[in-house]
Amino acid sequence: MKLQQAITGAVAALACATAAHAQSAGTFYAATGWFHFSPQSSSDPLQVVSIGGASVNRPVAGTGASIDQSDTLGLSVGYFITDHLAAELEVGIPPKFNIEGAGSFSQFGKLGSARQWSPALLVKWNFMKPDDKFRPYLGIGVTRVWFTDAKITNGAFQSAVLQGGPTSVSTDRSWAPVFNAGFNYSFNKHWFAGLSVSYIPVSVTADLTTTNVGPFGLTAHTQAKIKLNPIVTFAKIGYAF
Repeated sequence: MKLQQAITGAVAALACATAAHAQSAGTFYAATGWFHFSPQSSSDPLQVVSIGGASVNRPVAGTGASIDQSDTLGLSVGYFITDHLAAELEVGIPPKFNIEGAGSFSQFGKLGSARQWSPALLVKWNFMKPDDKFRPYLGIGVTRVWFTDAKITNGAFQSAVLQGGPTSVSTDRSWAPVFNAGFNYSFNKHWFAGLSVSYIPVSVTADLTTTNVGPFGLTAHTQAKIKLNPIVTFAKIGYAF
């Protein structure tokens, strides 16, 4: 009888060990999946800053721009500091966004494009117990947002609005908070899947430099401030070490 109880206890302990899920203090994990960026964008009117070096600072009333949606491959790595508190870094292949005309610029359709970089560092509080399969969490963090390959691709817009030849585009860089919520579901002690939603309140200012403006071939500087405020969804599958 004692031998049977010992065997039963050993089997139960082994079952608990194999069923345990690696969501406890000291656990590293990595995940990959799909980011979907859905900007809640709006913009200020286009601002003519200067022409030929002379200050203008004149807004073009009724104008604007918006950013369309985009998808990309993402990666996250994290570490459970305690059974509930985890730190995580999220990065993705920079998604390409199309810039669309708004207001009186809507007649031009797509104005240009740019690629967004926005690595994020998050701190997440995981609810439930470390050995629960389903664990929701809330997180907060910070991201650094910047753009590369920004360009105007619409010749009609460049000629009619910017009134010149080639236009180069540069953008500023911004720090922004990240508000995050989601859940993970563990299939076993190593593999899990998850879904999260983040909101990032951020704006970007684009500076446009157009050459060969007017009959004297002047250089004009214009500026557009766009509020991005994206909602970012991340569907992922991961492995805990």
